[in-house]
Amino acid sequence: MGELFRSEEMTLAQLFLQSEAAYCCVSELGELGKVQFRDLNPDINVFQRKFVNEVRRCEEMDRKLRFVEKEIKKASIPILDTGENPEVPFPRDMIDLEANFEKIENELKEINTNQEALKRNFLELTELKFILRKTQQFFDEMADPDLLEESSSLLEPSEIGRGAPLRLGFVAGVINRERIPTFERMLWRVCRGNVFLRQAEIENPLEDPVTGDSVHKSVFIIFFQGDQLKNRVKKICEGFRASLYPCPETPQERKEMAAGVNTRIDDLQMVLNQTEDHRQRVLQAAAKTIRVWFIKVRKMKAIYHTLNLCNIDVTQKCLIAEVWCPVADLDSIQFALRRGTEHSGSTVPSILNRMQTNQTPPTYNKTNKFTYGFQNLVDAYGISSYREINPAPYTIITFPFLFAVMFGDFGHGILMTLFAVWMVIRESRILSQKVDNELFNMVFSGRYIILLMGVFSVYTGLIYNDCFSKALNMFGSSWSVRPMFTSSKANWTEELLKNAPVLQLDPDVNGVFNGPYPFGIDPIWSIATNKLTFLNSFKMKMSVVLGIIHMMFGVTLSLLNHIYFKKPLNIYLGFIPEMIFMASLFGYLVILILFKWCAYDAATSKIAPSLLIHFINMFLFNYSDPSFPMLYSGQKGLQCFLVVCAILCVPWMLVLKPFMLRHQYLRRKHLGTHNFGGIRVGNGPTEEDAEIIQHDQLSMHSEEGEEVMHCFQFDFGDVVVHQAIHTIEYCLGCISNTASYLRLWALSLAHAQLSEVLWTMVMHLGLHVNSIGGGILLVFVFAAFSTLTIAILLIMEGLSAFLHALRLHWVEFQNKFYVGTGFKFMPFSFETIREGRFDD
Repeated sequence: MGELFRSEEMTLAQLFLQSEAAYCCVSELGELGKVQFRDLNPDINVFQRKFVNEVRRCEEMDRKLRFVEKEIKKASIPILDTGENPEVPFPRDMIDLEANFEKIENELKEINTNQEALKRNFLELTELKFILRKTQQFFDEMADPDLLEESSSLLEPSEIGRGAPLRLGFVAGVINRERIPTFERMLWRVCRGNVFLRQAEIENPLEDPVTGDSVHKSVFIIFFQGDQLKNRVKKICEGFRASLYPCPETPQERKEMAAGVNTRIDDLQMVLNQTEDHRQRVLQAAAKTIRVWFIKVRKMKAIYHTLNLCNIDVTQKCLIAEVWCPVADLDSIQFALRRGTEHSGSTVPSILNRMQTNQTPPTYNKTNKFTYGFQNLVDAYGISSYREINPAPYTIITFPFLFAVMFGDFGHGILMTLFAVWMVIRESRILSQKVDNELFNMVFSGRYIILLMGVFSVYTGLIYNDCFSKALNMFGSSWSVRPMFTSSKANWTEELLKNAPVLQLDPDVNGVFNGPYPFGIDPIWSIATNKLTFLNSFKMKMSVVLGIIHMMFGVTLSLLNHIYFKKPLNIYLGFIPEMIFMASLFGYLVILILFKWCAYDAATSKIAPSLLIHFINMFLFNYSDPSFPMLYSGQKGLQCFLVVCAILCVPWMLVLKPFMLRHQYLRRKHLGTHNFGGIRVGNGPTEEDAEIIQHDQLSMHSEEGEEVMHCFQFDFGDVVVHQAIHTIEYCLGCISNTASYLRLWALSLAHAQLSEVLWTMVMHLGLHVNSIGGGILLVFVFAAFSTLTIAILLIMEGLSAFLHALRLHWVEFQNKFYVGTGFKFMPFSFETIREGRFDD
């Protein structure tokens, strides 16, 4: 379980791979996914490395596969995903793969080119068919005398007076329907009204041969006189990308041409169908294996890219690589190297040699499907430093609990739990579907976080006795009301009970209060007028108690880091004064809250003093006001002692550590002479001093070791400023962080009030009508209530509580012990390729 609370122990290893076995060894390491390769050629250009040609060939094959995949998706053919994990092909198989992909690409390109040409020809014939049909209608309408009279106005008056024959030229074509208004205005302006335009819409949309989209077009015919107008009309048609087609003048010729066009269209349609069938067969065959091809090609590319990170021995027979790997997985790595050597047929084994280094290793936290989401919450703030204590195991409990304190509602918690349980039960099916919705994938990856948040919300909802803003009367009420009390404090008659709208129950009367409620809050508070006052006091104090306990737990975790990294200076001059400072002030506040809850009952509650005033007077040493009696005997002396201890902790943290570091620096500088051949020179270190130096060098990663590791790098002023900032930040942070935990109270109050408002303004409306119509109305009201509950209370309020709980962990909790300056372990693994995430 040690790796759960700290990152894995890492080591830097050197690999010696034989040239003929390097490809297979790296392949096995990729399947294992336990090593992170370092780039040993940082100064060499990417295009000058040894395996750049192989990488380019893999990229070219990947491009061809993407082209085939695009055509498959364009044809709406499902890609078969059997979950198969194919083995990495050998380098000699690359030629066969290239030839196969080249063949498929060329065949598809040829089919697409022929199909595009056939579709273009089909479109032209279809447009010509509609032109012949519509122009025949136009010419039939031209037989109307009124239309001939209108057309004769195109002639010049001098020609009409000389009795010139009416001979008009015309052009016919097809244009996009949306361009008709602009086209008509342009003809009118350029030709100055000396042309006659007729147009009609084509009822059926036509298919664009390039994009395959449906296009709505219209047929037009333009009548004019003279070559000059003819040239203008053709130029305008060309500018508007209108397609012009030859149209015979006589009806008989048009009829014969239409018959020929229809015959050609039928023949062309048959050829198009056969071409599309052949294209479908090619794409369906490719869809069955394209995922396997993708995995093979991208595995090869990843291997060659990794080999480019290695150094090549001067003999050109060995590749040298450096990798970060977990110490616990060294045996499995060596076994993978032996397996790769056997697959390659090499007789020379690959060598793994551990190296000693002062470099900081990467951080590797092992996770499973349950802890993955919580680890991501921590890593989003910052990757933990190497071997630093990991907050994720503690976050598994504290995060959903603090969320539930703000979101506490039994009904809403049940709904959230059911949604999370649905995702957990169907996780295998959802993962196999590979949903592309980024928002859903983000929610699904945190399904176990949502599950725990829902379960904890059910628990806190029972504590608050709140279910959709209504109290649950599970154990009855601890309050009882009788018509007549013998006590003079509560002399209630039946007439008084009937007429008085509000009556106050005094718990200090026998027979009214029957002891504490068994679990949670008494349901009688749901109808009390002072409900909000009581809950505010209870939740505010509860928030302070939980916040201080949470922060003190964070300070305690820092002790584990100091012990592990062997930092005694940080324990005595950091952890101890920090814990004393927080415990003497804020820990004492928690004790006061618990003491007041236990010391005062219903009879003495009216004389209970204010804890806030007591806490302020504690800092001001103000004990002379008789209106604020002491809570217990000896309170004044104890509080003065605690304040003095807290004040003394400030110079303890601020002053002592810089001077201790300076003392260590001077001592090491004094012991910094050299040994030559085992003989002490000058005032060099003794054997005991040498052991101290050796111990210090082994703890170079520690804070004080880093600060005084090199005598010429020590700056006393920087150390003083750094320690002053840390001390001020911690002391002020204890106050501000404690106040920050009051958001637990504020968010819980906001959630409860929103839930109550939603019930009162929506659901109560449907329950108020006592008739058949009210039953029908209740159906619609309940639908609105459910929608608003999910949208506002579950999603919006849930997200708000989630973000506030995240902030409490990142700022108030983790800053007590978490540095988070590491970098993540990124192993060379084929797992992302197998899962379909092909990005390099």
